Amino acid sequence: MILRLWLVCLALLPLGACVHAQEAASGSNERLDRQFQAAVAQYESGRFAEAAAALEALLSDVPESFELHELLGLTYSALSQDGKAAPHLEKAVRLKPDSASARMNLAINLVQLGKLEPAEAEFKKALELEPQNYDANHNLGELYVRAGRVAAATRYLEQAQRIKPAAYDNGYDLALAYIVTARLADARQLLQNLLKQKDSAELHNLLGEVEEKDGKFIAAANEYELAAHLDPSESNLFDWGSELLLHRTLDPAIAIFQKAAERYPNSSRLAIGLGIAYYSRGNYDDAVKSLLRAADLSPADPRVYPFLSRAYDSSPSQAEEVIARFHRFAQQQPGNGRAQYYYAMSLWKGKRAQDPNLDLTQIGALLKKSTALDPSLAEAHLQLGNLYSEQSKYADSIPEYQRALELNSDLADAHYRLGQAYVRSGEKDRAQEQFQVYQKLREQHLADLDKQRAEVRQFVYAAKDASASKP
Repeated sequence: MILRLWLVCLALLPLGACVHAQEAASGSNERLDRQFQAAVAQYESGRFAEAAAALEALLSDVPESFELHELLGLTYSALSQDGKAAPHLEKAVRLKPDSASARMNLAINLVQLGKLEPAEAEFKKALELEPQNYDANHNLGELYVRAGRVAAATRYLEQAQRIKPAAYDNGYDLALAYIVTARLADARQLLQNLLKQKDSAELHNLLGEVEEKDGKFIAAANEYELAAHLDPSESNLFDWGSELLLHRTLDPAIAIFQKAAERYPNSSRLAIGLGIAYYSRGNYDDAVKSLLRAADLSPADPRVYPFLSRAYDSSPSQAEEVIARFHRFAQQQPGNGRAQYYYAMSLWKGKRAQDPNLDLTQIGALLKKSTALDPSLAEAHLQLGNLYSEQSKYADSIPEYQRALELNSDLADAHYRLGQAYVRSGEKDRAQEQFQVYQKLREQHLADLDKQRAEVRQFVYAAKDASASKP
């Protein structure tokens, strides 16, 4: 968000004019003017601390000078001392209430202090004074964006764009506002116009987002590719690879993520993206390796573990390494039901392959802990039912399967396993009902592929949102 300070051409203003002739001699006026102009020069050359000291020294001589208070407020703002700037900017407004620039500078200071409501009032007063002022319209629009009132922001950003059609920053922010408010055609047209003025990576990337939201995959991929070629940043490469991954153009996605991960080896989300692409392509060993790296780069990031668990199901050869990562995750987040669940499943799968006489007590305890921590975790109830069934405790397994299906009736495996448990318990009619539901779900393809696609999309969008929220 860009809020612009409005600096009056202070060097042209004679400070001595603010002193009544009867109160000061001509020589004194000239001295004050010279001191003030010296402070202006210090301000304009970036020597803000010296300017502040010089201006403070002048206050006792001309305490009612609009120019002095305005510049002193701006100087403290430049020093990031917004609390000290506030009283001087407020004084400037009281001295000259019809100054749009003074009201804008005060409004910007109020924004920096988190006082959005009084800032809004000052911006509106500035617009009453100068309705065609670009900065006033742009800044008020930015204020509404900051407050989450995007629809209100659009009106002022549009007005600023009409006043200054070539304004890049305002145009970019207006395009973002159009995207948020689902005005995709307006966003596309505006971005295409801006690209004629400046062929930038961020404009192509944003246009890619517009095309993706509008369901135009090929156009979106092309825009993300152009952005990545113009600026091969971590973010642009992630967006390009992710777009291809979302639409299962897997070999190109793998190639992009591989190169991106080489360029940015400390990016956990690139490692996750590469792992997902490998898994989707059927390269399970490579998927596990990439996801293990992601887990090491960002151990507390919960996004990696569902994909690592799934890849591990298809590639148990790296059992000890995978178990160690899930163990660490469970220790770091003892109150996270999913963390306990993933650790339980990694132990069960890994040690079952190594020891057919595995003691299931620890796994059962972890699964019970996961359901206690997160009662809505359908998969944990399903696996706890499977554990009981494996121990021939069918009466105990049935309530777990039933609970899993209460939480998620589309779990095909839960229907099948419940049917088996009913058979073992002599309830053949109820078993047949479950087998029929299972078959119907399989025919409707409400299974792993659909779930996987949804999880991939959720990861991609969450990763993009997290990146966009960083300053």
